[in-house]
Amino acid sequence: MTDEEKTVHKMTVEQTMEQTVEQWLAIRKQAGLQIDPETAEVEWIYAQMFDPYGVKPVPEEYWCVGREYFARSPGSDVWVWFGDLPDATRDALWEKHSSKLAFPAGFEDCPF
Repeated sequence: MTDEEKTVHKMTVEQTMEQTVEQWLAIRKQAGLQIDPETAEVEWIYAQMFDPYGVKPVPEEYWCVGREYFARSPGSDVWVWFGDLPDATRDALWEKHSSKLAFPAGFEDCPF
C-alpha cells in the first residue's frame, strides 16, 4: 500500500468511525424524545463533562469529571444524557427525582 493509499484508508476509517459515533449519539437523542418522565428510570455517574457518554476523545487539558445524569425508558438499554433530553422532560425528571439525583445523593452512608 502506498503512502497515499494509507492516508486515504486512514481518512476512510476515521470517517466511518465518526459516522458510527454520530449515529450512536443520534440514537440516544431519538430515544430521549420517547422518554416519559412519569415512568423513566434515572441514574447519575461521574463522567467526563465534555463527553458524558465516553465515546469521543477528550484532550487532557479539557478533562473535567463531574456528575452526569441519565434517563431511560423502562426496559430499555439506551441511557440518554440529560443534556440530550427535551427541556420539559429534563425539568420534569429533576422535579420528580431530585432526592435521588441532587447532591449529596449517593453519600447517605458516608460517616461524615
